[in-house]
Amino acid sequence: MTWSIVARDASGAFGVAIASKFFAAGALCRHVRSSVGAVATQALVNPMYGEAALDALARGCSAEEAIAQVIGSDEGREHRQLHLIGAAGTAAVHTGASCVPWCGHTVGDGFSVAGNMLAGPQVVERTAAAYRAADPALPFAERLMAALDAGEAAGGDKRGKQAAALLIYTTESYSALDLRVDDHAEPLQELRRLYEKSLERYQPFVACLPSRARPAGITDRAVIETEIERFQASRSGRAQ
Repeated sequence: MTWSIVARDASGAFGVAIASKFFAAGALCRHVRSSVGAVATQALVNPMYGEAALDALARGCSAEEAIAQVIGSDEGREHRQLHLIGAAGTAAVHTGASCVPWCGHTVGDGFSVAGNMLAGPQVVERTAAAYRAADPALPFAERLMAALDAGEAAGGDKRGKQAAALLIYTTESYSALDLRVDDHAEPLQELRRLYEKSLERYQPFVACLPSRARPAGITDRAVIETEIERFQASRSGRAQ
């Protein structure tokens, strides 16, 4: 009922982007931890896979080992799909034999794409191709959304459209960006609208919050406003 991409950016950021003809797909499927990895659990979803897989990666397991540990004791594993990427940038995937067709996956350098109940293999293929082809200078979120757009153009979920979500972690224990569209006629368009809205104040404000490098963050509101203005100016410069 879903397809998704999990990826590790060259900066070390981790992200998951997902789309589905299912209400609030982003609520249960996306799991990310800074410096550890990104996980998407889908099909007949097992939400407990997320934290268990991240814990395994944090213990030093490889991506393949993490999947083996997580699905090993689950009698429902053949109905599920799980893919993840760890700190080394290596991805691994499990697509159960009983997932609804079309189902399948592909693994690339620093990312993986997996889906089930799709219009066909072209959905996964074009999602992956779009991510590979994206300009690495573009923001990570934009490359992930462009990948989903390509998959949707190739047919997406064979039942239609309803939900989409995007989750990115960079260096902190909290997300850098967490966007969800739970129920919309054009969820990917709405996801991009929310992303554009986040650029107005949210993203530059988050950059001012307490962090590992700056434990107190920025508390002077005038400085925060200056940082927001600087962020907007830099975006205007890139757009020219």
